[in-house]
Amino acid sequence: MNEFELIRTYFARQPVQRADVVLGIGDDAAILAPPLGKQVCVTTDVMVSGVHFLPDADPVALGHKALAVNLSDLAAMGAEPAWFTLNLTLPEVKATWLEQFCQGLFALACQYNVQLVGGNTSRGPLAIAIEAQGFVPEGRALLRSGARVGDRVYVTGELGDAGLALQHELGKGRLPDAVFEAIADKLHRPTPRIPEGMALRDIAHSAIDISDGLLSDLGHILEASHVGARLFLANIPVSLAYRDHIKETGWDLALTNGDDYELCFTVPEKNTVALEKLQFPCGFHCIGQIEQMHGLRITDESGKPYRPRQTGHDHFAEKIE
Repeated sequence: MNEFELIRTYFARQPVQRADVVLGIGDDAAILAPPLGKQVCVTTDVMVSGVHFLPDADPVALGHKALAVNLSDLAAMGAEPAWFTLNLTLPEVKATWLEQFCQGLFALACQYNVQLVGGNTSRGPLAIAIEAQGFVPEGRALLRSGARVGDRVYVTGELGDAGLALQHELGKGRLPDAVFEAIADKLHRPTPRIPEGMALRDIAHSAIDISDGLLSDLGHILEASHVGARLFLANIPVSLAYRDHIKETGWDLALTNGDDYELCFTVPEKNTVALEKLQFPCGFHCIGQIEQMHGLRITDESGKPYRPRQTGHDHFAEKIE
């Protein structure tokens, strides 16, 4: 099977067909028609075997996650997903692997009505690169640079389960099978918080998705906004599974591990009533406050300073294979 047969067989026929795609897969470039009054948000991410996932990872989950991590970036901007491109390098063409990969990819694409409009395939080490585009009303995108002194700091969902699951898979901390099965999807099939991000457009001052760990990603907001923050350890939301193992893991997985793909956002006090009226199925929690003094300070349950052993995920750290 050559490259063009591969594209026609697995990617050209897809379940999502949007009216704003004038010309999709099959030509030298796609032709797209963004709506009037909207700006286009563009993001891209790459996942490499042995660096971002184990070589024997489930291809259905890989298809899901490769798209999800990009949609999570759009969610952090308050954008509505529309289109994506896929660049895929494969050591060899395996029909079963490709069918399962497309199953995970297009199931998530259907959920958020996002259409594959192009890309490229090549022989090489397994790597998956996606670029996603979405719409946001002019001037209403959520930015990292919008946090203001006095804002409250919030996160959606619960933190740390992806890190807990990864530790289990790497043999660094064994979990009972039932516990691992209950949290494995937090690592392999994260849920991009698209509705939540869109709902926060006129409520939050700033936002970011938690892909490299809460402390690292919140740090990007603080740097871009030229402010500092104080977090309260007791307010960090974690699951019952995480709390059951907190004596072994401590708080660092919830604070510094990547792959949570929740939203961290800041809200001025005047908008907290409007925020409380929002019905997020994943929930949200206030974990701290933006302060004038630069830097990030963490206070533990007893009111003492807490210092984590690390600050976040490093893309150039050791491999996971």
